[in-house]
Order: sequence, then structure tokens, then C-alpha cells
Amino acid sequence: MPFSAPIERFITCFVKDLRNGDAAIFAGAGLSVAAGHVNWTGLFENAAKEIGLDVSKEYDLVSLAQYLENKGHRTRIQQTVIDSFPVTTDPTVTHNILSRLPIKIFWTTNYDNLIEKSLIQNGKVPDVKHEVRQLGYSVSNRHVTVYKMHGDSSRPFEAILTKGQYEKYHRTHLAFLNALTGDLMSKTFLFIGFSFSDPNLNYVLSRLVLQLEGNSREHYCFVKEETGTDPDSAYRKVKQELIIQDLKRYNITCLMIEDYSNIPDILSEIERRINMKSIFISGSAFEYGALGEIKGRQLVHLISAEVFKAGNKIVNGFGLGIGSAVINGALETIFSDPKAYSEENLILRPFPQFETSDKKLPVLWEEYRQQMLSYAGIAIFLFGNKNVGGKVEIANGIIREFEIAHSKGLIPIPVAATGYAARQIFEMIQTEPKKYLGDTDIMPELTQLADETLSIEAIRDGVLSIVNKVNQS
Repeated sequence: MPFSAPIERFITCFVKDLRNGDAAIFAGAGLSVAAGHVNWTGLFENAAKEIGLDVSKEYDLVSLAQYLENKGHRTRIQQTVIDSFPVTTDPTVTHNILSRLPIKIFWTTNYDNLIEKSLIQNGKVPDVKHEVRQLGYSVSNRHVTVYKMHGDSSRPFEAILTKGQYEKYHRTHLAFLNALTGDLMSKTFLFIGFSFSDPNLNYVLSRLVLQLEGNSREHYCFVKEETGTDPDSAYRKVKQELIIQDLKRYNITCLMIEDYSNIPDILSEIERRINMKSIFISGSAFEYGALGEIKGRQLVHLISAEVFKAGNKIVNGFGLGIGSAVINGALETIFSDPKAYSEENLILRPFPQFETSDKKLPVLWEEYRQQMLSYAGIAIFLFGNKNVGGKVEIANGIIREFEIAHSKGLIPIPVAATGYAARQIFEMIQTEPKKYLGDTDIMPELTQLADETLSIEAIRDGVLSIVNKVNQS
């Protein structure tokens, strides 16, 4: 879908920061509202009535929480936190997209567990920190650090809720403030679901402005454009513009959207562009057809090496007769220049060979395929055969990977010259190119790759040419 010029600029810049490992997320209550969780107004609505206040008329909700505590309602507040954020709630589409992106730092003022839950569901290990003492150690094999600077719903008695707690935060949680300041200096933040009324964040941003003297990184936030027509809309528009101007002091650029439902679309486009630099190499080879085993393995090696050199990630399930050549091609590139190429760009997911749980192998294999292909934006298909009782047959697993790739919107590159499933996939695409390629005009190049007289070097160059063309589209 087309985006406005400011949104398109943000997407381009944020994708670059993601690829460099320089992006971070700051999540506010709005991120969890779509999952059915309440914001602060909803959190204190009933409790406010008990002390004679209407929460819809209160703007200083931190003070409202203090009033409740002053009236002896602290236990009630804590119980409200527990009841309002059930652990059984499922993450939203936005949570899941963010969890799939290569983001290693999440900050949030939310008490719920949706960020860490979505990370786990997407195969990542989160290191969750909601207490100061947790900052002194790290979880082994972590992929992401999640800082919950106001606490966790599982420990409501420690949650930051009242004005008194906010006033003392710089003493009780100084380590959190220092960590956040460091990340704001070194990372590009996307603020999402946030109102910028939180006193802690305002304190950090103000201190950061003084320290950096206007040289801070550019950050971004989504803002729903005020378009109301009621009598108060003009006032809200003026105030929104003033807030947008004020955020520029902190070098925060506001991204205007028509509706919050636009956010998943924008993030999906970011994910699509990130994934286009991640390539799934699908294939299996009990035999290598006309190429023979030596040239067949050399071809896989060459494709893997050149794709890796071009700055792409490689995702592979270690298929029969293919996986080792894929790994060798990538590793050869890494060893040739360790400073330029990283092993982090080689993602291997060998298929389980034995049932180790209550799931049957076909179920486990399907889950593996779904997960592997969720990392990629392009899928290269090579060979695709297997031995069944001494007879060579088309590998139905490779066909299944093509089906999953199509369902996830990946661009398929079948190298039909290698025969078997790869040629069958090419013929399916050839019959309905619009269905499988969309607006990506690579059918002529795919047709060239169907020529069995091509040398392995020509096939390698043809594959790389298509990859580059797709990445530039």
C-alpha cells in the first residue's frame, strides 16, 4: 500500500537502523489496548468512583492513584493491577510483528506480559527486567532485553503507580533511568502506544536534551491525527500541534496516521523489507540429475556464497544433500573476511529426526517450516527429490515449503535447471505468474534459469541477479 512521504522516509530509515542493530521500541499502554487490556483511565475507573471522582474528568492520573492510596486503597489498586492484566491474554498482531523484527531492546511502562509472551511465541528468549536488582545479571542465550520500568503485574506491590512513587523514582530506580538514557543515546527508538504524559520518560528526555545539547538521535512516534468535527475538535487540534512541536525538542518526529489500525500495515512493510534481505534456501537431493553430484554440490555452494556476500541472511533447514553445501558456502565467505561477514546472518534449523514430545514428526516438521519461512522474504528452490524404497521421487516437503512461502508472501526463485521439485514449482509459477509473483517482474529471469544447458556459474549469476532485482523493488 502507498504511504505518505514522512512515513516512507521513516520506513527507509528504520529498516536501515534495524539492519545495523540500532533500533529499539518504547511501548506504552496503547500497544496493549488492542488486546483487550485497559489504559490508565480504565484501570482506575471504578476505584475513582469510590472516592467521589469521575475518571473521565481527571487528567493527572498519577495524582489520582495517589489520592486512592491516601484513602487507604493501595491494596485495592494492587488487586486491580492483577485483575486487569490476565496472563492468558494473547498478543496482538502488532506485538507479533515487533517480536519478529531484529529488535534487541524493548522498553515499556506496561505491567502486562504481552511483549515477552509474543517474543517467546516467535522463538526468542527474552531477558525481562522489572526490578533494579535484575539489571545486575543477564539471562543466558537471550535474544532480547525487555525493560519494564514500572514493574510487572505479577508483583503489583512493587509496581510504580502513585505520585509519591514517581517523585522518588530517580532515587529508587536510578539504574533504570541511567540504562534508558544510554539506550536513547545509542538507539533509534520507535515510541508506540505512548501519550508522552509519563513523568519518568519526560524526566529522562529532558536530561538527555541537556546532556547532548541538541545532538541526540532522531526518534519516532505514531500520532493519530485529530480530525474530529465536534465543538472541541479545534481545541484538540491546536493542542496536538503544540505537543508535536514540543516533542521536536527531544528530536522525536511524529508520524501522523489516520487510525491506529494503520500501524500494523506500516510495521508489516518494515518486516517485508527486512525479510527481503533474508533468503530461505529450500532443497533436497538424493541425486543431482544431469548436473551430477560434484557440480550439483558446487552449485549450491556457489549460490550460498554469493548470496551471503551480497549482504543477505541465509535461512536453511539442512536438507538432504543440500544443507552442508549451503553452510560451506556461507562459512567460506565468513572466514574470508570475519570483519565484514557475521555468523549471525546464517540461520540453521535442522529438522528433528525423532519424536521427543507428544507431537508427531510431521507436525514438528510443519512447525519448523512455518517458523523458518517467517524469517525470510525470498525462497530459492533447488533440486527437490528423495529416495523412497530405492526409487527417486519428488520431495513433497519442498513442495510444501513452496506453498508456505506463497502463503507468507515470499518471492519464489525456483532453479528449474536443477529439475525435480524445483522444475515443478517453476511450471506452477509459469502457469499463473501473477498469483505467485504479484507485481514482481522476474518471470523472464526465472525462465532463463530453466535452461539445463547453463553452466553452474551462469545459474549462480542468474540467481544473484534476481535476488538483487527483488531487493531493489
